[in-house]
Amino acid sequence: MDCHRREILMAGLAATVGGGRAGRAIAEGASVAPSAKEKPPMDGTFRFDDEARAAAAEDFGHIVHQTPEGVLFPGSADDVAAIIRWAGAAHRKVAPRGQSHSVYGRAQARDGIVIDMTPLRAIGPIQNDRVVVGAGATWRAVLAATLPRGLTPPVLTDYLDLSVGGTLVVGGVGGTTSRYGMQSDNVLEMDVITGRGERITCSPDSNGELFHMVRAGLGQVGVITGATLRLIPAPQRVRRYLLAYPNLKTLLADERLLAADDRFDAVQGAIVPAPTGWTFRLDAACAFSGDEPPDDTALLTGVSHDRAAAKLSTLPYIDYVNRLAALEQLLRANGQWRYAHPWLTTFVGDSQVESVVSDALDRLTPADLGTFGQVVLSAFRRPADASPLLRLPADSLSYAFNLVRIPTTNAVTEADRLVKANRALYERVRAAGGTLYPVSALPMSHDDWRSHFGSAWARFRDAKQRFDPGHVLTPGYAVFAAGGGP
Repeated sequence: MDCHRREILMAGLAATVGGGRAGRAIAEGASVAPSAKEKPPMDGTFRFDDEARAAAAEDFGHIVHQTPEGVLFPGSADDVAAIIRWAGAAHRKVAPRGQSHSVYGRAQARDGIVIDMTPLRAIGPIQNDRVVVGAGATWRAVLAATLPRGLTPPVLTDYLDLSVGGTLVVGGVGGTTSRYGMQSDNVLEMDVITGRGERITCSPDSNGELFHMVRAGLGQVGVITGATLRLIPAPQRVRRYLLAYPNLKTLLADERLLAADDRFDAVQGAIVPAPTGWTFRLDAACAFSGDEPPDDTALLTGVSHDRAAAKLSTLPYIDYVNRLAALEQLLRANGQWRYAHPWLTTFVGDSQVESVVSDALDRLTPADLGTFGQVVLSAFRRPADASPLLRLPADSLSYAFNLVRIPTTNAVTEADRLVKANRALYERVRAAGGTLYPVSALPMSHDDWRSHFGSAWARFRDAKQRFDPGHVLTPGYAVFAAGGGP
């Protein structure tokens, strides 16, 4: 790996993220960087102590560790603009950080400035079809504010404790993506600070190029400080169908069937290691309100699952969207939440999915995933108006093909082995016309990214030159070479 490794103690930031303070930026701790007094006046708090810097050198992946010079807790969007302008003049890099759920150091900035966006988490106002939120707000907090009004975002990530800004810059995939697209397809307007330090409000009709290059743009041309999100009426309950299959071929046949007729609101597939090999599952959901549940017989007509193994249940909508909470609690309790998470997330087209996945399963062992790990294999139709920088296979039907690895050991050698395995599998996916979902634990070079963005590369490169000519923003992805690339 091209990043240095060292042990870092995760430091809590609860004492420092409770909101900005008026006046000049305050440098806290004993080991203040020599350049601290040069920083611009602002409302928030700077920290240059070892604790804050060590925390910003860590993320959910626990694989890459790059220590910044300092960490900014902004009191306002103006603070974000000011530090980006200062960083550009001082030849430093800046990386925004939401809930630290990167798995490969993408929100880190070695010897630069990390902006902890969590203080910018205001929510409101809420209207019948939209809500204005700070980029540091989590989807859980957004939902908590909108559900009492009977409203919900159309697409929610399976894990709700991700920041709004953090998912919009990668796309944001959820169980309802086949119906509503990505989360980045459901944002109506954004407040963005460009790499020049300019505050710009953008939408499809105003500053449209910035709007399109920020969505799924990996933070390369601007930092989102706020967003107006689309809302739809929220259901009261969900009828959930956990279906079992004997093999991959049957699972894929039903995924195609259900994606074509849209009878369920969400359908997600999984392949789970078992003592005798692999088990194949579908998790389908039909949302409803009122007392009359959906017709199970009609919904399962033509579906080729193992009827004796099916598990049907009805639960409140909030419990359904929060269904990963129990797994998180378990992993926190047994210590595995703090282990490395060398996850791989990709998209594979329908024409190649059976061969690619079959080959991957032949090579995988249960140890490659861990006791609680799984292979995600979920079909979705190409969004009609997808974010232009979200790269998908050419097929009209694609699959999220992800390895959710939860190792049973925290050994560095095991994490390194799995990162190398991720790279090898990604190359096979790419050779089959598949694409990367960039929240993945594997190294990517400038040439890799240029190949990844394909026909959108020239437009993306031009946007970088226009909005971040000094290459100040989000260095962790290593998308652009020092000179911007050819």
